[in-house]
Amino acid sequence: MNPYFFTEEHALFRSGLRAFLNKEAVPYIDQWEEERRIPKDLWKKFGEMGYLGLNYPEKYGGVDADFFYSVIFIEEVARCGSGGFTITPTVQQYMASPYIAKYGSDFLKEKYLSKAISGEWICSIAISEPGAGSDAANIQTKAIKNGDHYVVNGAKTFITNAYYGDFMIAVVKTNPEKGVNGVSLLVIDRQAEGVSARKLKKLGWHASDTAELNFDDVKVPVENLIGEEGAGFYYLMNGLQLERLAGAIMAVSGSEAGLNYALEYMSQREAFGRKINRFQVLRHRVAQLASEIECIRQFVYHCCRLHNDGHYAVKECSMAKLLATELSDKTAYQTLQFFGGYGYMEEYKAARFFRDSRIGTIGGGTSEIMREIIAKMVIDDKQYQAPSVPSKSVAPNVAAAPDKASNGSVKASNGQHPTDNQANIPINSNSDNFIKNTNRMSVESTTKSVRVRAENSPTLGSSIKFVFDEGCIFLDGTGDNNVVSNDNGEADCTVNVTLDDFKRLLDGDLNPMSAFMTGKLKVEGSMGVAMKLQSLFN
Repeated sequence: MNPYFFTEEHALFRSGLRAFLNKEAVPYIDQWEEERRIPKDLWKKFGEMGYLGLNYPEKYGGVDADFFYSVIFIEEVARCGSGGFTITPTVQQYMASPYIAKYGSDFLKEKYLSKAISGEWICSIAISEPGAGSDAANIQTKAIKNGDHYVVNGAKTFITNAYYGDFMIAVVKTNPEKGVNGVSLLVIDRQAEGVSARKLKKLGWHASDTAELNFDDVKVPVENLIGEEGAGFYYLMNGLQLERLAGAIMAVSGSEAGLNYALEYMSQREAFGRKINRFQVLRHRVAQLASEIECIRQFVYHCCRLHNDGHYAVKECSMAKLLATELSDKTAYQTLQFFGGYGYMEEYKAARFFRDSRIGTIGGGTSEIMREIIAKMVIDDKQYQAPSVPSKSVAPNVAAAPDKASNGSVKASNGQHPTDNQANIPINSNSDNFIKNTNRMSVESTTKSVRVRAENSPTLGSSIKFVFDEGCIFLDGTGDNNVVSNDNGEADCTVNVTLDDFKRLLDGDLNPMSAFMTGKLKVEGSMGVAMKLQSLFN
């Protein structure tokens, strides 16, 4: 893992996610491809692990982690060997729900975003229409305001997650005479009266559901408007870079997974008395593909850093999407050729990879559109700036974000980092002794809770020390049983955490993986031992 972009914490997250996917998804991919449907209860498991709220505030159930956790998430999901499986949570977290998170009211966040993060509801982004694909400004679906609701009429097509999903962010014309200034975003419930869907049969992405939608006098409450009326097109322009970046990450990781699959086959298949990975013409093709994948991966990571740092990187993200998806097509074509006749058989994943990769150069803006955007910037010297919304405010019901310190913790107004034990307590000797005694008693009671958990958990085979400002808890799992004490000895793994957050972990109010990603847990020593924490807190 490239240390320039990723940390040890990122590596631990990747290991945990990969283990989760290997248990909950990989064994069932072929079945979901055959059934052309993924069970919805899977996404609740994703939500419980915090995987559907990586970018979102803790207030709504998210993790508020840096973007490279999302990079890892998309990469690992794309490694599972099914584009249909990959696209479902990718649309959920990076293409649809961000519009509610960035521009929606508190009402919309509480009702819809929180359920998307928990995996209880699945969402889609409804832009394309039978007569408007890449030309989003030319959509014809209308939403005419009538009292306390909008009446929606029109149609959408090629909408991922729209058949089995629960709600959609629909791009509509609330004022058709105003062109792009008449475009708005509405949250529409999938089961609302007047909404109908037809599941589409596709060349690839079989595990995902893609639908054609029709809206026949659908009544949508006015409070389901995202942001401000007439600002929808500008919201979309702000969101497209993340969508294209996610597509690039998917394409690169999918290319690597496809090539690795081919390499495994080539190491076993024989022709003319030797393994086919010994033939120079095939070896050189592999070398070329591996080089291109690595080069484009590093450029995509560069784009991810730009995004993480808040840059509106239109040119870079367009280039990344263009190159990565075109490479995915090339890799799919070449790897199928490596398999010969077997590559044409559905029982081999090479056929699925070939089918699934083709949509990459179409969805999220075609390769032709990407080239035109790049050409305008390179040849015509056109500069794209983050669109400013022509209105009084962007998100009228969103509270100001808290000031954050460099370590991710929230600052108090005086610049300090308060804890429950610091707030509003006068500093004198009596209160200081009171605090110390209270903290000591709190550690003792917490130790008892850990002892009960440890006795009922499998022996860890390692030692872990939890260090608080108020003391520590030592768990020795190297013997026949897990032994808990307050000894301050050397451990295989040391976890620094506040006592309050540790209690929240024990109570199930804080997910261990979420705590780790947001810096609430600081791990020193063996990361392998830290991976075992989940069993203690379950």
